[in-house]
Amino acid sequence: MLKLTNVSVHYGPYQALYDINLEVNSGELVVLLGANGAGKSTIFRTISGLSKPTSGSIQLNDSNIGGLSPDRLVKEGIVQCAEGRKLFPQMSVYENLMLGGYVLGRDKDKRKKALDNVYELFPILKEKKDSPSGSLSGGQQQMVAIGRALMANPRVVLFDEPSIGLAPLIVEQVFDVIKQINKNGTTVVLAEQNANAALRIADRGYVLETGKIVLEGTSNDLFENDDIRKAYIGA
Repeated sequence: MLKLTNVSVHYGPYQALYDINLEVNSGELVVLLGANGAGKSTIFRTISGLSKPTSGSIQLNDSNIGGLSPDRLVKEGIVQCAEGRKLFPQMSVYENLMLGGYVLGRDKDKRKKALDNVYELFPILKEKKDSPSGSLSGGQQQMVAIGRALMANPRVVLFDEPSIGLAPLIVEQVFDVIKQINKNGTTVVLAEQNANAALRIADRGYVLETGKIVLEGTSNDLFENDDIRKAYIGA
C-alpha cells in the first residue's frame, strides 16, 4: 500500500535519510523505532509532503506521491498526527476537531459522521467540546490530536511519538486506542521511542539509526532481539 524505495533526504549539505526502503501493507500497524535524531520524524515529514525527497520514490497503491503538497496528500488519504499535538489552545475542542475535517469540504453529512465517530472513540471530547483545548489534560489533548487526524477519514495515519509527556497509564490508553483504530481498518505507521509499548501492538517494525534502517522484522522478532532489548527496552 505505502512503499518507500531508496528514499534519501537532504537539508542543505546535511543528509538526514539514506536510501530508506520501507513498506506498509494495507491494514498493517508498523512501528518505526529509534532514538531522537534517528530519522523517524523526517520519514514522516517526507511521506506527508513537508520535506521533499532528494532521491528515491514514494508510492501509495502504486501511484507515485513523492513531492506532492501536504494538502494533496491529505486528500489522497495520508494524515499525520504530529509530535507535540500541535493544537490551537484557545480554540475549543470542537473547533480543533473540525479543522481536521476541512478535506471533507461542505459535505455536512460526512463531517457529522466523522465527528460522531470521534466522539464514539473519545466520549470525553463530546463532554468537553466547548472547552478550550489548552485547558485539557495532556492525555485529553492527545485525544483531540488523534481525533483531528481521524476527521479526514484517512486510509493511513502517521502517529509521531504519541506517548511523549504522558503518564504510563495514559500511554497505555492511547496505545489501546491506536490499536482499535487499526482494527477498524485504518493502516497505521507509528514512530516511537517507547519500544516496549509500541511492539506490543505492532505487526512489524523498522529500527533506525542516524538516518538509516539497520534492522527490520516482526514485532516478536524485534522484541526478542537482545540488542533491541538493551537499547530500547532496558532488559
